[in-house]
Amino acid sequence: MTDSVLNVVLGLVASAISAGLGWLAQAVRRRRKAERVREFFGLPAGGECLVVVPRSIGAGSDAGTVTRRDAYALMSLAGLVENCGARAEIVAHDSANRGLGAKTEFCIGGPVSNERTAAHLAWGLPGALIASGAEPGSNVITVGERDFTADHDQVHTLLARIATPDGGRPVFLVSGQTGTANQAGVRHLVAHHRELAREYGRNGTFAVVLRVVKPKAYGPDMVEVAADVTAGAVRRPTARSGAA
Repeated sequence: MTDSVLNVVLGLVASAISAGLGWLAQAVRRRRKAERVREFFGLPAGGECLVVVPRSIGAGSDAGTVTRRDAYALMSLAGLVENCGARAEIVAHDSANRGLGAKTEFCIGGPVSNERTAAHLAWGLPGALIASGAEPGSNVITVGERDFTADHDQVHTLLARIATPDGGRPVFLVSGQTGTANQAGVRHLVAHHRELAREYGRNGTFAVVLRVVKPKAYGPDMVEVAADVTAGAVRRPTARSGAA
């Protein structure tokens, strides 16, 4: 074999080794990235989670139905769970009579339409109060001294991750003032979970209020963080008025 041919062969071998190492490094990065996502959501590959859906509120609504917007939210969650290599069990809010920590739980809707949400707020976020009503100004999320009221220009979602005892699987709470707000909250969680993990860690409790801007015009697409309310949400008040 001549020197020129040998150089060509060695060059090809070096290129192949370099390409293989590059592919391996990318595979390791992808795997670590996926593991961080699974850790934040408590969704190991092959694991299971619980998705608790609210009842549909309104005239003629059947107790077993969900709104169109909540159905869209479920589709977003289904994609997230599938990407983690896990499986989802979807249950109605009044059928999810089980404890916490064994499975990650995604709980959608406010306490009026979702009994499970009411229980999570009272247990894990006692400083948060969500009141709903038909009168203007009566649809309010209150955390500590702050009120977030729905009107024609904006609605809000309380998005929270609640750590469970003994390092169990977390609870994710998406409690919106409307179905559009629920959908916006789920989409924000799916799209921004890496930022949330960097800011709050992959194991602790956090609570933020999201503002959905002009939902009648833009639907769930115009979303901004209104406030980090973690400190107020986890603080148990000394006196508290009744919740709706």
